[in-house]
Amino acid sequence: MIGEDQVVAAADRLVANTAEEARELVSLCGADPERVDVVPPGVDLRRFSPGPGPDGGRAAAREALGLPRDAVVLLFAGRVQPLKAPDVLLRAAAELLRRGGPDLRHRLVVPVVGGLSGAGPAARGEYDLAALAHRLGLAGVPGVPDVVRFEPPAPRDLLPQWFRAADLVAVPSHNESFGLVALEAQACGTPVVAARVGGLATAVADGTSGALVDGHDPARWAEVLGALVDDPDRRAALAPGARRHAERFGWAASAEGVLRSYDAARASRAARAGRTA
Repeated sequence: MIGEDQVVAAADRLVANTAEEARELVSLCGADPERVDVVPPGVDLRRFSPGPGPDGGRAAAREALGLPRDAVVLLFAGRVQPLKAPDVLLRAAAELLRRGGPDLRHRLVVPVVGGLSGAGPAARGEYDLAALAHRLGLAGVPGVPDVVRFEPPAPRDLLPQWFRAADLVAVPSHNESFGLVALEAQACGTPVVAARVGGLATAVADGTSGALVDGHDPARWAEVLGALVDDPDRRAALAPGARRHAERFGWAASAEGVLRSYDAARASRAARAGRTA
């Protein structure tokens, strides 16, 4: 915190991702609220976009990725580490199967797209999602395909395909300064179910572009995911809302916000120089 306080004190201007982060800079680091600007990160709206056709490119994306056309696809994309909490999605998927019966067992696919990251439990081999999937009965069950599909980190050109292929994208992180994955998925027209933490409360418009979940109880996550899985009309209604919400956070808007902050910093410095001349 000492280093952060020194940076805050020395800066002409501070840029926060969200209003909540701006409040924390003021309350925790003593920032002058007049010198804090809120500029959310931006998403590349041309790269991350719905595909062609009335289904937003879903069928084509699934064919390209080897996913069944009629699958229920719940996607996690990101760093595989406890902070990002992909284990919450796996536990919720196991609960969904317990509630949903054999039909869902043959249709549910949970791709985990990303690699191990961090110096904590993941690096020490203590955060083993493959072992968890096996214990939960999501992999290695005789006679049925594995529910969980582990994939390496996707190149930028392939990641939109994963988002388009999904019915829902889950972002169950314990903390996020913003949550670009949520924005990228929504820009592709895919609703997001995210934890109500940090910047995710801004990145996802609850009830309009997806759903926010309080806490990380797998049973609660299964309830929210299951309600959307069982209501394709609701998912279809959320899809355009997801794209519209993401369009508020394009690169152009972020660049304009940063430029305004630089202009304010320059004007402030010029005013101080004038007073001391």
